[in-house]
Amino acid sequence: MTRALLLAFASISLLFVAALALSAVSVSEKARKIHFSSIVVDTHDDTTQRFLDGKFDLGDRTNTGSIDIPRMKEGGLTAIFFSIWIPSKVTGPEAVRRALEQIDAVREQVRQHPRDLVLATTAAQIREAKKKGQIAALMGVEGGHMINSDLAVLRKFAGLGVRYMTLTHSGNDEWADSSTDKAVHNGLTDFGKDVVREMNRLGMMVDISHVSDKTFADALAVSKAPMIASHSSCRAICDAPRNMTDDMMKALAAKGGVVQINYHVGFLSQEFRAAEEADPKINAAIGQEVSKRCGDNEACQLLEGDKLTREAVEQGKLPRVSYEKIIEHINHAVKVAGADYVGLGSDFDGANMPYGMEDASRLPLITEALLKKGYSESDVRKILGENTLRVMTEVKRVSRDLSANNKN
Repeated sequence: MTRALLLAFASISLLFVAALALSAVSVSEKARKIHFSSIVVDTHDDTTQRFLDGKFDLGDRTNTGSIDIPRMKEGGLTAIFFSIWIPSKVTGPEAVRRALEQIDAVREQVRQHPRDLVLATTAAQIREAKKKGQIAALMGVEGGHMINSDLAVLRKFAGLGVRYMTLTHSGNDEWADSSTDKAVHNGLTDFGKDVVREMNRLGMMVDISHVSDKTFADALAVSKAPMIASHSSCRAICDAPRNMTDDMMKALAAKGGVVQINYHVGFLSQEFRAAEEADPKINAAIGQEVSKRCGDNEACQLLEGDKLTREAVEQGKLPRVSYEKIIEHINHAVKVAGADYVGLGSDFDGANMPYGMEDASRLPLITEALLKKGYSESDVRKILGENTLRVMTEVKRVSRDLSANNKN
């Protein structure tokens, strides 16, 4: 067979696979056209942990996890923020070292797949990637403990391409309180406020997912640029401290920020959360089995935790949560804050996904569901990615202005 015929056959095969994927998720022609012509941005993904395993290659289709290049393409994903994540208990120079290792791993995946991926740091670069049929790979540091209370480390991360930092993770860091820890700083310390100011100057988005309500208020007061909640849902629907109250979403939107809805079932469904709290032995057993299977392998822990939670659902121990819950949270956030201030932050490969949104290939279902709810094409495009690009552009403008003022 000639090379030309081989290439033609390969192209036809890829189109066939994509068609099958779309058929499987029952996406209408209208939704398909809107979705695949839109900028689709996911602001939070934990696949980075898998990059540290020499056996995983982002270019290969897998039957585990939620992210690989084939499934991102099938789902029309334009840009993805790979999370640089270290547990809050890991601090000091070791946290910095491990963060740098993950940043390097993301950059190496881009190097290995130049036809499919491109490292991006700006909205313009994301748009250019879309034109070229590539997926823009971006990075966000998930937890301020990784800078080791050193602004020079923050600057180093920015120089390597990191474009947001979550001020805390699940535990407090040295200068900010977390939503899931006992408050010790009453929000942001003076140094924490300096971190926000430096992020503004560097053009890094300030991410307030995971922070306490007081830390959120402090950051909002200090930041001169719009902020994001890269992977948070609505507390009015599911009363998780990680989720945002209506007042928080209104305040975030008032300064031009965006709340990107998280897909984790424990942040989507109050019923699921109540079931976990009613029988703590379920999660305890899952945790023990995860430790047995994975040891200290964090990528394994994330994937096996999702798998075992699914098994608990199938056994009737935990309630089944459908992807429609994502739409419910999007709809609530839009009603509270407006369609200009809502986006998508899946938490793929780092959380328990709802049924119907198991991986990135299922993303067109979100477009379909929003259209069925009566959303305009313009508003759908904003939610899929344009709102996040607007914030990125504004954060960069603020950075330029601050730099110009400093020179004067």
